[in-house]
Amino acid sequence: MITRSIFGNSVELFRFVLQTACITHCTWEFIGDFVMCSGPSMEPTLQTNNILLTEHMSPRFQRLCKGDIVIAKCPRNPKQYVCKRITALPGDKVRGHFPGRSQVVPRGHVWLEGDNSNNSADSRVYGPVPQGLIRSRVVCRIWPLNKISSLSE
Repeated sequence: MITRSIFGNSVELFRFVLQTACITHCTWEFIGDFVMCSGPSMEPTLQTNNILLTEHMSPRFQRLCKGDIVIAKCPRNPKQYVCKRITALPGDKVRGHFPGRSQVVPRGHVWLEGDNSNNSADSRVYGPVPQGLIRSRVVCRIWPLNKISSLSE
């Protein structure tokens, strides 16, 4: 009798843990998550160790706008993520890799730049970024507490 009770409680606990893990995974994967910034490329808007709340719906449904700050896989190192601002959308004309030359952002791509243009490796270095590399759009800064603010436009 005690064995059945312990077994039954263990099964219920396992079921609860599994359901919680599945809900948490789906939330982080499909709805949004938290990201910690590192590096100077988005200064003064964002500093190293700022924690951001991001959402994943805008990139999935291609609802990104100029001015949005996004988290994307780095085109040169897919194991690394970058935090940059969208400065041009498909069809927009931008200054390209070479001084004095402009180019049009191709369909399915965006132009990403860091706010700290003197210290940012971005589309001016690696060109237009495929929209499929964008993981999320930054909604707000939640840390440090004295700098909580919305970063959506």
